[in-house]
Amino acid sequence: MPIIEIKNLTKYYPDPNNPGKKFAAVDHISLNINEGETFGILGPNGAGKTTTLEMIEGMREIDDGTVTVAGILVNKNEMAVKQVIGVQLQKSEYFDYLNLCELLTLFGDFYHRKVDPAELLKEVQLIDKRKARAKGLSGGQKQRLSIASALVNDPKVLFLDEPTTGLDPQARHNLWDLIRKIKTKGKTIVITTHYMEEAELLCDRIAVMDRAKIIALDTPKNLIKQYAKTAKIIFSMDKDIPMENFKALSGVLEIQKINSNFELQVTNVEEAIYNLVELDKKEGAHLTSLQVVKATLEDVFLNLTGRALRE
Repeated sequence: MPIIEIKNLTKYYPDPNNPGKKFAAVDHISLNINEGETFGILGPNGAGKTTTLEMIEGMREIDDGTVTVAGILVNKNEMAVKQVIGVQLQKSEYFDYLNLCELLTLFGDFYHRKVDPAELLKEVQLIDKRKARAKGLSGGQKQRLSIASALVNDPKVLFLDEPTTGLDPQARHNLWDLIRKIKTKGKTIVITTHYMEEAELLCDRIAVMDRAKIIALDTPKNLIKQYAKTAKIIFSMDKDIPMENFKALSGVLEIQKINSNFELQVTNVEEAIYNLVELDKKEGAHLTSLQVVKATLEDVFLNLTGRALRE
């Protein structure tokens, strides 16, 4: 059942290249987000992800279209929406003269709620920092504090805007574990990201956004199946075989040789490996290494847009 319903959501800004004219930063997007799911909005910087989130959250004026969150029309009742959502921003600043427990107590007061700051800090693995100031936290710890702050009102929907940007790999994995833990409590989570692995690991469904529009929406598995239909086989052998022999194999789209390795772009991995082994037997050769690189969301984006996500 949808907890968020978005219809023709649009945001215009003045066009810096055409004085007097406007461009669409978010261009008539429509989608539903189901209760209890982790929903990802994947796209490059400037695609419109953050602007979309800010309109859903009631933090930015909607120029056209409608958004309903937990039955509340955002366009008409932004304050009511803020009572049922929690928001983690890309960057947050905190009062330096308050420790973490005091900060969370203060944020609870904003919602007229009595919170247990120690319990919140325990949930985000910051209980040992309860008397510390925010300015003394690492990047990963600050992001976990931001999530704790977003949970003070026990929201139905949690919005995470690029939560792991700038974090080292270990801090990123720790935050992924926290997000999974929050999901088990029945929260709906909406996350924007430009990290493919993050979207693939965390999200039940993903909307791929590019140039202000939603260009694809499905589960990660289905997106890869539909838009990234090839895989790569990297291998080496103990005997030289003409490249033309590999090109003749069924399902091979492309082949190249890099140093001592061959790379095959194939449509069916199992069939290609079988044919490759049979060819080796025929030629009296043996595989000395074999690696299969499966398609990813990066391939999905490349096939949909003609360019890599980070270009």
